[in-house]
Amino acid sequence: MMLTAYGPDTVDERRVESVADFAAVLTAHRHPVVWLDVDGVGDAATLQSLGAVLGLHRLTLADIANTTQRPKVEDYGAYIFVVMRAPVKCADTNRVVECEQVSMVLGKGFVVSFQERHKPGDCFGGVRDRIRQAHGNIRSSGADYLMYALLDASIDGYFPLIEEIGEHLDGIEEQMMARLNPANVRRMHELRRELLTIRRAAWPLRDAVSSLHRDLSPLIADSTRIYLRDCYDHVVQIIDLVETSRELAAGLFDMQLSLASNRMNQVMKVLTIITTIFIPLSFVAGIYGMNFDTSHPANMPETRLAYGYPLILSIMLAIALAMMWAFWHVGWLSRENKDA
Repeated sequence: MMLTAYGPDTVDERRVESVADFAAVLTAHRHPVVWLDVDGVGDAATLQSLGAVLGLHRLTLADIANTTQRPKVEDYGAYIFVVMRAPVKCADTNRVVECEQVSMVLGKGFVVSFQERHKPGDCFGGVRDRIRQAHGNIRSSGADYLMYALLDASIDGYFPLIEEIGEHLDGIEEQMMARLNPANVRRMHELRRELLTIRRAAWPLRDAVSSLHRDLSPLIADSTRIYLRDCYDHVVQIIDLVETSRELAAGLFDMQLSLASNRMNQVMKVLTIITTIFIPLSFVAGIYGMNFDTSHPANMPETRLAYGYPLILSIMLAIALAMMWAFWHVGWLSRENKDA
C-alpha cells in the first residue's frame, strides 16, 4: 500500500504495511489530503480493517472485493464510493485492451483507491508526479480534486488504446487493398472485441461521472464540479471514437467479404470464358472425330483434301480468336467492364 499525504508545502510519500499506519497519519491531521493506494483486493483482513477505520458499509467492501462490478457512483453521506474500469498494459502482445476494476472512496480529507492487480506501473503515475512536483492545482486543492485527478487519469488512458486500434484498422485496410489475407478477418474480430470491451466500460462510466457532476454533495466543491464536467466530456468523446472505430471495423469486414466475392467472381468469369471458347472447338473436333465411312461422297468429303487437317485447325483458331475479340469488345477480358 502506497501512502501519500500532502498539503501546499509538504509531501509525505511512503509505503505502509498495515492499516494502522494509515490510520495514524489520517488522525494526526498534519496534512490536508491523505491518499492510500491499495494494489490488489484479495486480502480480506486488510479490507475489513480499512472498513473499520473509515466506517465503510459492508456492501461497499463487497463491491471492492468483487472485481466484476459495473462502473457506478454511490453516495453514502459520509463518503462517496466510485467504481470504474481502467485500462492497463497488456502482457499478451496479440491484445490491445485489458481493463481492471478501480474503486475509490472519497471522504473528508482522504481518498482510498483500490486497484485490482499488483503491477509495476499504473495510470496514476502522472498524478503522483504532479503531487511531488506541485504542478497545477492539486497540492492546493482538497481530496475531491485528487479524486477528479485519479478519475481523469484513468479515463485518459483509453485514448492511446483507441488510437492504436485505429492504426491497426488502417493497416488492415491497406493490406486488404493490396491482397486478400484470411488472417485479417481473425484480426478484425479481435479488434472488434477490444472495442466492445472499451464500450462496456465507457457507457456506464458516462452515467457515473454525470452523477458526480450533477448531484450535490458536501464532499465535492463547486470548483471541482467544473473539472468533473470535463471528465464527462472525455468519456463522451471516448464513446464517439469507439462507435466510429466499430463502424470502420464492420465496414472493413464487409469489404473483405466483398473483395473475396469479387475475386471469386473474377475467377469464375475467366473459367467460364475459357469453357465458352472451347465449346465450339470441341464441337468441331467432335464432328471430325466421328468414324464414318469416307467412301461415299456425302460422308465428310473434306477429309480427302490434302490440307484438310490444317484447314480445320485454322478454322478452329479463327473461331477462338473471334470469340476472344468479342469478349474483349464487351469488356469481359479487361479489368474494368466497359458496360456497367
